[in-house]
Amino acid sequence: MRRSLAGVALAATSMVALSFLIPLAALVMSLVREQGVTVAEQQAAALAPVLTLTTDPAALRESAASLDGAEHLVVHLPDAGALGRSRAPADLLERAREGRESISQEIPDGWIRLQPVVLPGDRVAVIENFVPEGELTRGVRESWAVMTFLAVGLIGGSVLVADRLAGKVVRSSKRLAQASRALGQGDLEARVEPMGPRELRDAGVAFNAMAQRMTELLAVERELVADLSHRLRTPLTALHLASERMAGTPESARVEAAVCALERELQAIIAAARTPLAVGPMGQGMLGTPPAGGADGAGAGRPSGAGGDGPRSEAAEVVRRRTAFWSVLAEQQGRDCALDLTGEPTAVGLSEDDIAAVVDALIGNVFRHTAPGTPFGVRVVRTAQAVELVVEDGGPGIPDPERALSRGSSTGSTGLGLDIAARAGGATGGAMRIGRSELGGARISVTFALATAAAGAGRRPRISRRRTARVRKH
Repeated sequence: MRRSLAGVALAATSMVALSFLIPLAALVMSLVREQGVTVAEQQAAALAPVLTLTTDPAALRESAASLDGAEHLVVHLPDAGALGRSRAPADLLERAREGRESISQEIPDGWIRLQPVVLPGDRVAVIENFVPEGELTRGVRESWAVMTFLAVGLIGGSVLVADRLAGKVVRSSKRLAQASRALGQGDLEARVEPMGPRELRDAGVAFNAMAQRMTELLAVERELVADLSHRLRTPLTALHLASERMAGTPESARVEAAVCALERELQAIIAAARTPLAVGPMGQGMLGTPPAGGADGAGAGRPSGAGGDGPRSEAAEVVRRRTAFWSVLAEQQGRDCALDLTGEPTAVGLSEDDIAAVVDALIGNVFRHTAPGTPFGVRVVRTAQAVELVVEDGGPGIPDPERALSRGSSTGSTGLGLDIAARAGGATGGAMRIGRSELGGARISVTFALATAAAGAGRRPRISRRRTARVRKH
């Protein structure tokens, strides 16, 4: 932008300078030429009265010598010939003598002036004054050089001023763009110092107000999530009491374990909502920071698996634990649950809580949207550059995948589960695809880019050893 504005100033100033410089240069040349011709005419006219008084060659030479710059004056007497070196063409000289008319004409070496003078006895003498070409252009080049220097200085000054003004605009625009990118990437403290023209200062002030308002709204929303989650503790307490009354029955231990797992999940949500605003690897500030409690039934305080500059975890291990958790419910509903895991490392750039949220969302959709007894399978496949999580079932499938991804647009579904999975895949450079499974129902595939892909993971074999586990209905 800065270069463009300087270019515009250069073009505009150059056009203005040339529009004045070219006519002015032509005018200077015309004035110098006209001045030389006028001087020649004045010298010829000054010598004419002397001819009317005398035709003595000595007297005429003396009179011509007294004139300034009269070295090119020549007098053509009717009887004595020319007094000096004549440069006038013969036809012009004869025309001036016979026609008794003054002639000013350009010749190859300069300009010539012929002034006839009528002498006593009806004789005609002709005064010739020659102006060399150098006299007609004396000082023109110097004048042109001065005008060119002034024009170049004017153009350079205008470009410099335009560049300085454009620099302020560009710096202000760059700072506003940098702050916008930082805010978009999750830096909620990003602000911009208003500077530059009034319009850009107003834009900077509006950006700061928008960022502050966004931070306030996110804080209120997170506090609301924490409050709503805290309200769920009351029914959980009632479930605890109910499980205690069921003590001794075969289902009591199972109900108590489920209630404890739900309470840990609830505690994790509250802890995450009450932490300072930050954006995690999924880019939405919802699942990025590992909470104090785990997301599965194995217990709280799970390690995040972070390594390097961000979180890292073994996707296959998290999928194994979460599938084991859901397999208990699958057994109760008579579902055939197949688990197929790769034996290779599956480190991805997400925390274990993020991966667990994806697995829970996808398997939970199977339980919510298919009838009891419907089989489903979970598979983790390792490729050269990515880890693929596949959840498929034998239900009716998803007839409209695009609508299923829209929150709140599907009948009986919020679309939140698939949205969580899609955002998790996109946060690592992967993607989510919805298709038809071999079981006859839906097939959800989420691809996570390997966290170790840049370190030479592409040299690993693509055919992997797998661990297979199956839970059959009884």
